Amino acid sequence: MDKEVDPAVLAVINEKRLTGEKRTPVEIIARMGVFDARQQAAENAWLATGDNVIATLWAEFVTIGAGGRWFYLESLDVQRRVGGGDRSAQQVQRAKNRLDLLKRSLDAGLGLRAVLQTNRVAILELESDRSAKVSTRVPDDQEWHIATWDPDQKMAVLVRGPRDWLPTEEDMQAARARGSVPAVPQEAPSGPASREEVQAAAMDYLTRHFAGYGYKAENVSGQKLGYDIEVSDKKGNTLLKLAVKGTAPGAASFQLTGEERACAKRGDPWRLAVVTDAPGPTAQHKLYKPAEVDQAPGLEPLLD
Repeated sequence: MDKEVDPAVLAVINEKRLTGEKRTPVEIIARMGVFDARQQAAENAWLATGDNVIATLWAEFVTIGAGGRWFYLESLDVQRRVGGGDRSAQQVQRAKNRLDLLKRSLDAGLGLRAVLQTNRVAILELESDRSAKVSTRVPDDQEWHIATWDPDQKMAVLVRGPRDWLPTEEDMQAARARGSVPAVPQEAPSGPASREEVQAAAMDYLTRHFAGYGYKAENVSGQKLGYDIEVSDKKGNTLLKLAVKGTAPGAASFQLTGEERACAKRGDPWRLAVVTDAPGPTAQHKLYKPAEVDQAPGLEPLLD
């Protein structure tokens, strides 16, 4: 809601809204290069033409730091909603899709385009109120970038403008008070996940990831084909054959079997899919082509 937005941020939004062409939220992201914008309207981050990442930034969570610099705290906890409570399976998948794209821009050393949005309900009720709708959405003319990414604290810091600034601790406390990043829960100590648990989590993560994009992801690991998941489109065309490997603290390495290496030599559409922090809330994945397999961190020598 407008009353929750910093006045300086709201002034920029209002100026952009009043001086620009009147467009719907879907038209705005379509003009920014999002393909099938109407079908992707429910998402809050998109991969646009030219591999540009676009992300919604809720204006209520934008904080003005030292020197007038804008920044935004991004929660890396996909399980918990803004304002508290557990996310639904659909909300979890949407949050993971967003983090995948943000991490993609970070890994590539690229900036991202921001869409500043205000909402018709209190920001802390955004994910729990089914009647929540966009109030205002405008594209920000300035580029943003990911300044820090901290899986331990389940938090990333996004900064507007040049890459020569970070918020102070006082700035961070003010941003946390806005509530975009839940406090990291104190969990009872537990032993590391077993190799079987890590692999099962990696399989589950990738199956849900591709299903979230409308593809069929079939578990074929029991058939010893040299890959674990076959991804196909709605017409049944095979798009990817994924040899899945999960990693986690205490289980950071993996091996490829002879069958997997033989399948890799046959080329496309085989890929090595490595899921890091597979059992955790910040799971991420990366695909490696056959020629790139030996570059995958954690790969151990071939099994006998």
